[in-house]
Amino acid sequence: MIFSSTLFLFVFLPTVLLVYYAIPMRFVAAKNAVLLTVSLIFYAWGEPQNIVLMLLAIACNYVFGLGIEKCRGYGSAGACRAILVLSLVYNLGTLFFFKYFNFVTGGIFPHIALPIGISFFTFQIMSYTIDVYRGEVAAQRNIFKLGLYISLFPQLIAGPIVRYIDIEKQLTERSYDADKLFCGTSRFIVGLAKKVLVSNTVAQMADFAFGVTGELNAATAWLGALCYGLQIYYDFSGYSDMAIGLGHMLGFDFLENFNYPYISCSVQEFWRRWHISLSTWFRDYLYIPLGGNRRGKLRTYINLFIVFVCTGIWHGAAWNFLVWGLYHGFFLIIERIGFRKVLDRLPRAVARGYTLLVVLFGWVLFRAETLPAAIKYAASMFNFGNIGLVRASLQLDNITGFAIAIGIIFSAPLLPWLKRKLEALPGGKTSAYVLNVSGCIGLFLLSVVFLTGSDYNPFIYFRF
Repeated sequence: MIFSSTLFLFVFLPTVLLVYYAIPMRFVAAKNAVLLTVSLIFYAWGEPQNIVLMLLAIACNYVFGLGIEKCRGYGSAGACRAILVLSLVYNLGTLFFFKYFNFVTGGIFPHIALPIGISFFTFQIMSYTIDVYRGEVAAQRNIFKLGLYISLFPQLIAGPIVRYIDIEKQLTERSYDADKLFCGTSRFIVGLAKKVLVSNTVAQMADFAFGVTGELNAATAWLGALCYGLQIYYDFSGYSDMAIGLGHMLGFDFLENFNYPYISCSVQEFWRRWHISLSTWFRDYLYIPLGGNRRGKLRTYINLFIVFVCTGIWHGAAWNFLVWGLYHGFFLIIERIGFRKVLDRLPRAVARGYTLLVVLFGWVLFRAETLPAAIKYAASMFNFGNIGLVRASLQLDNITGFAIAIGIIFSAPLLPWLKRKLEALPGGKTSAYVLNVSGCIGLFLLSVVFLTGSDYNPFIYFRF
């Protein structure tokens, strides 16, 4: 089940909200029980066999957390460390078996299916056990609360990666009011529109360009790369908006996952704005423990290299993902060595142009089915022998062109700027509220129209 489906929009979500809000606010345990039940149903909907994996993850990490805390109470640092290592072996071992085993062994067991969202909830679980080990949070003694944290359906499948320390208190106390419900609903609708109206539309052009088996002209190759850059941004940030919005509807506050990454003036800044929950996870649980930038320049570069190898591998068991991670790591190291100072002296438009070019070439590595296919596609971007849009015109209709334009315009923080300007005027806050409501209604209705007439709907990051 996916958020941008009629089943979720008109059956699952309304039912959940009706039951959830029918329970008085003071009965948090009952509300949690409802959320845990529907979250497990949500996860098991398309792949019921994987519910066993989820239940095992909850049970095992519940035991690991309690074990670490109990050993700390006895003053046994060695036992604490041993249990932490055991938890990491279990969680990473499960991830390795389902996601990387066939890649490493050459596909000897092709029937092993990748459980949906396993990379996300595995990292989420590990943040819990590591933080318990560090003493930053207490072990959760209620297995149902821990189960809710791990399986909460808004961010279960594709993030944001929510850390236990950020949500611990909300498992016991949450705020509910009309404003929060409205903000959550409007945020969800914006995410839905991003996915259905922009991402799904430009995806047709991206799929066409990357699916051409013969020679590809430069114009079509560049247009395809641009469309994929828009597709993945509006797909993934749209999902994050929907997850954060659903969290608000249910009384939870999740941290932001995107902050207009395409306006970045460096690759380093891009990674502070793109998939923020993953970037900060690797920073806090890998980069800093490795020494961060505290052990000299060479060690800093090695640590960055390790982090981006892991970032690439996290995304998928294929050489192109590994090379994509190395590619971004290379530019981060170059900027650390001194190129960032050059970028800081350049006009912001030039620095942004450099960053966009680096990111777009990276998306070619990310999108192509294989590494040779990515190299071939990148070479096509410089095939200026036939610069016409003959092939692209087969897919580039008025709707697609409009979606590309909208995607480019709103990849910059234009709406927040317009909102601030409007609210500064007399009666501006009321006008902004009316525009927000009417805009959300229009976006929702238009999204439903597009949704019912389209068969292109899965979120890209579901496969990670």
